[in-house]
Amino acid sequence: MSFNKEDARGVKQPHNDPLVITLTIERFNTKRILVDNSSSTDIMYLPAFQQLNLDPGRLHPFDSPLVSFSGDRVYPKGIVTLKVTVRTYPRQLTRQLDFLVVDCPSSYNVIIGRPTLNQWKVATSAYYLKVKFLTKDGVGEVKGDQVLAKECYQAVLAAKGNHTWTIEEEKEDKLEALEAVELVEGEAAKVMRIGTTLGLEMRTKLIQFLRENLDVFAWSHEDMPGISPKVIQHKLNVDPGRKPIQQRRRVFALEWNQAITDEVNKLL
Repeated sequence: MSFNKEDARGVKQPHNDPLVITLTIERFNTKRILVDNSSSTDIMYLPAFQQLNLDPGRLHPFDSPLVSFSGDRVYPKGIVTLKVTVRTYPRQLTRQLDFLVVDCPSSYNVIIGRPTLNQWKVATSAYYLKVKFLTKDGVGEVKGDQVLAKECYQAVLAAKGNHTWTIEEEKEDKLEALEAVELVEGEAAKVMRIGTTLGLEMRTKLIQFLRENLDVFAWSHEDMPGISPKVIQHKLNVDPGRKPIQQRRRVFALEWNQAITDEVNKLL
């Protein structure tokens, strides 16, 4: 696939317009579709989802938020799989694509990001405002709509909106599986947990080391007598010259009393 002077025909130069195309989604011609190489996901905005008369039941939960370059976060309404056709027969592609449905203002209906661009093995040109892709019958192409691109871009600037989103990766703590080891036989309260991936020799040495140093463990408050106030102490930040005042008991509704009692029991 390559681009040449013929591909520039009809494109007003010079320009800095985004690449905005039209695709067939669920048999409907859908305009205002931004091709965004910097987007790590495919986006469909909620108004477009509704205008396509799609069943909300097709949405599946999606928990991770989307983050824009400006730091804005939005949680998608869900993820939906839709049939998308690019170009017309015979040089066309039809694929099932996953879109995150987002409810926030945008001048675009859909954003095609890297997942689809890589799946279709496309070549894009911001200069020629064109997308090219391989089919069984040769190279297909979709030309960008420069008029719509200008309108959408101006609307984005006026609204100070975001159109580039990435999925926020949740940092999962990959904890090693642990096993409980009784340091004192018959006393279930005096238990330590060690990793299950330890070798037999290392496991034996670690358990022996812990048992030899039982005196440094505090299993209850009674095991911590005589702690110096220089280490830690509890202090009430009150004026010693003031006389303590006991407040009158307040009366609450029954359901409030129960909620208060439950919270106090948690603290105790």
